[in-house]
Amino acid sequence: MGRARMAENKKSSQVLQGNEACAMGALAGGITFFAGYPITPSSEIAELMSQCLPLAGGRFIQMEDEIASMAAIIGASLAGAKVMTATSGPGFSLMQENLGFAMLAEVPCILINVQRAGPSTGLPTQPAQGDVQQTRWGTHGDHSIIALAPSTVLECFEMTIECANLAERYRTPVVLLLDEVIGHMRETVVLPEPSSYEIVSREEPASGLAEYCPFECDAERLAPMAAFGGEYRFHVTGLTHDRHGFPTMVPSEVDSKIRGIVDKIEDRADELSDLEEFATEDADVLLFAYGSTARVAKSSVRALRENGVKAGLIRAKTIWPFSTRRLKELAERLSLVVVPEMNLGQLVIEVERAVCGKVAVRPLGRVDGHLFEPDEISEFVMKEIGR
Repeated sequence: MGRARMAENKKSSQVLQGNEACAMGALAGGITFFAGYPITPSSEIAELMSQCLPLAGGRFIQMEDEIASMAAIIGASLAGAKVMTATSGPGFSLMQENLGFAMLAEVPCILINVQRAGPSTGLPTQPAQGDVQQTRWGTHGDHSIIALAPSTVLECFEMTIECANLAERYRTPVVLLLDEVIGHMRETVVLPEPSSYEIVSREEPASGLAEYCPFECDAERLAPMAAFGGEYRFHVTGLTHDRHGFPTMVPSEVDSKIRGIVDKIEDRADELSDLEEFATEDADVLLFAYGSTARVAKSSVRALRENGVKAGLIRAKTIWPFSTRRLKELAERLSLVVVPEMNLGQLVIEVERAVCGKVAVRPLGRVDGHLFEPDEISEFVMKEIGR
């Protein structure tokens, strides 16, 4: 994946909250429009954007609800802005219909979801990882999605920039999946110099074209995206459409459109995938985790090795699309994979699919609004291996 390139620098360190780092990453990544509605535990993102975005020449607007927030950023993106919103579980549910519109209309946008315990209002101030499958399948119909999951405050900054780049590069919504722990914890970080990270600008069509087809693409290249109100007039609809943007029921055109919005992401799953490995070189037991749970799992790996268990960790930085390649490679020599999640088993489904029955996969869920303890994961592993 073309990760935002971070270079060494001599800037002074500062203490930042995860949500604050997301807002700062949005500003650094070129976001010029934010529409949102306050909701715990993501509200600090909107608060900081409301203060800083206008000073940077951008626009902030508080909408009446999350449905309108998603609609507003879609409209602003079509007009040429780089856009973002932020929410949590209940708001994310309300955004799903317009998120589906953005997928089919291929509108670049960023959605930050700081997850909290649910369903419904749940536990507004407690962490969870219960929106993983909603991120993938929350809106109806066949589609795909890109979603990243930070585990540190610095990654909140870096991945927000990367989300902006991915949205513009692939003309698609991109979701940043935090959990409440990552959103609210504070760490000492050194932010990179602006010149050290890559910023992807939207490709625009050439001037003076005899015909501009806003949705003409192939496996290698997406159509450039003109801004509404500019040189080219074009049609945008939530109906399945042809390369000109007008509704179609021609089977071949419908099939091409749906496969196109799926394949442009899924065909690049290995390229987009970003995994961090810890002590996997000789591992017999593997922990697979993401977000704040992965921080705990790393401590569990150390404890297990002190007790003679060759444990390792894969931390998924990219949640969707889910790349199976590395897990397939490791499955040949593993005896057990444990997937701790603050839900009752969501990404474990993808892990099971990846290893194709070659190794036992065990879910370890927690849904009481509390983060795992290292001993909790270690003891579960020891019990599973009969120690």
